[in-house]
Amino acid sequence: MEPRIASRPRRLAVRAAPVAAALLLLAGCSVGVEGTPGAAGLRDPYFPKLGNGGYDVRHYALNLAYDPKTGRLDATADITAAATQDLSAFNLDLSGLTVRSAAVDGAPAAFRRAGDELTIRPREELDKGTVFRTRLVYSGVPETVTDADGSEEGWLPTADGALAVGEPTGSMAWFPGNHHPSDKATYTVTLTVPAGLKAVSNGRLVSERTANGRTTAVWNAPEPMASYLATVAIGTYRTKTGTARAGKPADVPVLSVIDPAAADAEADALLARIPEILDWQSENFGPYPFSAAGAIVDRGGDLGYALETQTRPVFPRTAFDTATLVHELAHQWYGDSVTPETWRDMWLNEGFATYAEWLYAEDFEDIPAQESFDEAFADDANWAFPPADPPAAENISDAPVYGRGAMVLQKLRQTVGDDTFFEILRGWPAKYRYANASTDDFTAYVEETAGEDVAQEDLDEVWDVWLYGDGKPKSPEG
Repeated sequence: MEPRIASRPRRLAVRAAPVAAALLLLAGCSVGVEGTPGAAGLRDPYFPKLGNGGYDVRHYALNLAYDPKTGRLDATADITAAATQDLSAFNLDLSGLTVRSAAVDGAPAAFRRAGDELTIRPREELDKGTVFRTRLVYSGVPETVTDADGSEEGWLPTADGALAVGEPTGSMAWFPGNHHPSDKATYTVTLTVPAGLKAVSNGRLVSERTANGRTTAVWNAPEPMASYLATVAIGTYRTKTGTARAGKPADVPVLSVIDPAAADAEADALLARIPEILDWQSENFGPYPFSAAGAIVDRGGDLGYALETQTRPVFPRTAFDTATLVHELAHQWYGDSVTPETWRDMWLNEGFATYAEWLYAEDFEDIPAQESFDEAFADDANWAFPPADPPAAENISDAPVYGRGAMVLQKLRQTVGDDTFFEILRGWPAKYRYANASTDDFTAYVEETAGEDVAQEDLDEVWDVWLYGDGKPKSPEG
């Protein structure tokens, strides 16, 4: 995501769901169940109620029909998961929308709503290790979440359709799930919209057909994805296609879409450069981690920031430039493939993506990374707090996470030398490909990779002064 100066707290209003049907089902549930309910939150340091315990999602199959005229979404979510404990009940995160029915493995299940928590109680206990499928039928007008800085996420109606973005919690506004980045899953998204509109999501386009005045597109994202990286874009888009080698044995299909109102010669030329940028990044970061690539470019008024939605980052035309494209594509390695363990680890996303901008400027614009470092060092906004320890949820997208996070990497490069540094840039996303990792995982990986060639006290200085230190050092030398 591109940096934002202001904060991003979450204020998610929820309408109460019908309770009568749930009570009738609860009355018929079995008694004497030995399992226990899964936790209603994963105790993230900034969003403690986000996510749910007791199960691990394997796959989301989302079937979404959207009418831009009314703003109504009619949807079915089939969620395949594995129980990680004996379960008598489990929760899903869902904001707004009305749940019409719930079933587990084909049998009706009781459900109730409390805020953003949707509790499902299957008729029979789910034993630990059981793979089960939950089907939810739901509908309504999805919510747009407005942050304190005026930026918006969740489901955003646009002039000709809609755009869904979800960092860090907005994805729960349009589908139920385990909405913490630590529970990644594969996705199949089926989108039905009025004929004449395109419906775009993550991954590869499997099929697209038009009948009876409606177009249905099926998208498949076969590599694990955190829910905040899922996206839907509906509108009168123009399509651009190509291929990239991106360090892989076979070409990666590149499919991008752009709103006609955002299309111009500059934007078209930049979309055409995605393959070459991916090729350059794969030389520095290792093979591209996904089976599809591209971008979504919308008109400037529909979205106020760019976001690294997996395989197909989203950009407003006002933020679609070379530096931002390099940044969001770098996230495909840092943030999308290797994803933060908690929201405290955001600098592992944004510091790396910002440093990718510095590397690009070094390679193509004759601006040494040290010059970018010096500019960031002089910016007082980068010293508000240590990048690895934002003070609150509203600070996880503030300047230090980006600029000072990139400074950590430049200091690391100076400490270990270029050979080891670029080994780290490639090896880190390779070791944690499709997984989650924390700041402690990163520092341990660096120390292991550097080995005896780098003194531990030198690495400790990088961590103590630049990663965790309070206040600005007297000089860029630390």
